[in-house]
Amino acid sequence: MTRPPTAAQRRVIDAAEPVTGRLRGTEAQLAALVRRGLAFRHPRPPHDHFLTPAGHRMRETEPETANTPAPDAPKRETGAGVFAARVGGEEDTGADGPARAREVHSAWQGLLELRRMTHPDGAVDRPCGWERTHLVRAAALALEAAGHRPAGPDTDGYRVRATPQPEAVAVRGPDDATLSACAATLEKAGWQVGEHTDPRSRARYLLASPRRV
Repeated sequence: MTRPPTAAQRRVIDAAEPVTGRLRGTEAQLAALVRRGLAFRHPRPPHDHFLTPAGHRMRETEPETANTPAPDAPKRETGAGVFAARVGGEEDTGADGPARAREVHSAWQGLLELRRMTHPDGAVDRPCGWERTHLVRAAALALEAAGHRPAGPDTDGYRVRATPQPEAVAVRGPDDATLSACAATLEKAGWQVGEHTDPRSRARYLLASPRRV
């Protein structure tokens, strides 16, 4: 069984940028994560290190602890300290305003940079591997970054949800105008979008998949 990362390595993993998985650490720490298959060194300058899919999964799990945890055992950041795109329908959406807008803008720019660095041709007009493994979060980020309002406890807006269909999310909204606007945004962000009707409720919704070419 593979040994869990050390406390120092776990801190590097937990501190990775929320969307891109870009890492900061010493050369020894980063090299150790590469050897474990949890990170990779990008071949293009400035040769930054990023989490692999296994590294992302590691970050999303609670760290293993011994019966008597060390005083410096890493703690996962929770709540308002971790950025997450709003998928719609959250009970606690946190604070809106300029600070949230800056967070969303920074996350979207980071995702565009990840597209540029991971596509062989440097393209930013189509989704990257991270988006294909985080479909709901990726689609929600594209919508929120474009200024669409997610549904809240007492407000209407978009809702992004997973579907049984591979590489597809469902986007629902309160009216046709919202759906049309969301469809235009997702298409511009590199998603293939189709409009469908729920056979039981007769409600209209979007089915969106990340475009490959």
